[in-house]
Amino acid sequence: MKDIHKNMIKMRRELHRIPEVGFNEVKTSQYIKNKLIDFGFHIEQTAKTGIIGYKEGSSSKGAIAFRADMDGLRIKEETGLSFASEEEGMMHACGHDGHMAILLGLAMYLSRIPKLNRDIVLIFQPAEEGPGGAEVIVKEGILKKYNVEAIFGLHIYPGLGEGRIGARPGAMMAQTGEFDIIIKGKSGHGAMPHASIDAIYVSSQLVINYQSIISRNIEPIQGAVLTIGKIKGGSTRNIIAEEVKIEGTIRAFDIQVYNHIKRRMNEINKGLEKMYNVNVSIQFHDMYPAVVNDKGLFEEFKRALNDDITIIKPMMLAEDFSYYQREIPGIFFMLGSRNEELKLTYPLHSCHFNFNEEILRRGLISYIKLCKNFGILNK
Repeated sequence: MKDIHKNMIKMRRELHRIPEVGFNEVKTSQYIKNKLIDFGFHIEQTAKTGIIGYKEGSSSKGAIAFRADMDGLRIKEETGLSFASEEEGMMHACGHDGHMAILLGLAMYLSRIPKLNRDIVLIFQPAEEGPGGAEVIVKEGILKKYNVEAIFGLHIYPGLGEGRIGARPGAMMAQTGEFDIIIKGKSGHGAMPHASIDAIYVSSQLVINYQSIISRNIEPIQGAVLTIGKIKGGSTRNIIAEEVKIEGTIRAFDIQVYNHIKRRMNEINKGLEKMYNVNVSIQFHDMYPAVVNDKGLFEEFKRALNDDITIIKPMMLAEDFSYYQREIPGIFFMLGSRNEELKLTYPLHSCHFNFNEEILRRGLISYIKLCKNFGILNK
């Protein structure tokens, strides 16, 4: 195990140097492909830059899959690491380099087993950060082709103490969507407001009314968020704005709640149009479904890890691992990386994000325990 951990650190650092964004992970894909071939896995390309590693077992049972995401982010790295990103303006700021290293570590571990008891599928997935590689992999029929019965994935997470495993049964991460709004009024001189229709004033009414959706239209015990993050309108101080553009996000754990929020937004928009004689157009972009951990599989997951897990609260973060869970039972869990002593407390997507590479060992051990519990390896 010691030499595998050493190799995982090496692989993590090599991958950290070459971050690439969604569906453009060319160097990353080739790196993973070469490693999996070295470890004796059969290889298949998927979702443009994704890589499937497959190893056959002796049983006729369906396969068990493990997933790691591959893509980096358009963030300029400020960590000062000796193995910092060599790609201008890009960085592995969400731990995906660690996720890949752990899964490659598992491949290395399994390469030393003469014959597996059960088929295993390693999914190296592009574009988790957007626009979403998991959905493409599902549509390409990978899960069906390899007869995958269950899938597992982890995420390095600075909100949890270093080395801790965090998860929960049922809804764990939110359904997410985005919206773009354009409000069109009538421009005019600021000294003659009666001859104009002020799009900025209407936008302020829209923001206020949207906030009532969560507080007054959604049952309090249901988790939901409606956030407006960007407003742009107007040209200069003494001209009444004709147009305002608004951008925001919606998140909810329940699809019915999510859809109800959208309905209320449309109703509010129509009301504002009648009240102020403006045009309010909205475009919704439904993104990742909610991550919902299968409750039966979760009990097996707990037994495999000897109940050594922390039951965490549901998160409003989003993850496209959810697309796999819509097809087959799956468990997504967090691998804690928070270390106050080493000042490893920066959040995901921070230009300073980093983690103690000791947690790679913890991730690998968790995967090995799952392999043993689900019959890939002998206990």
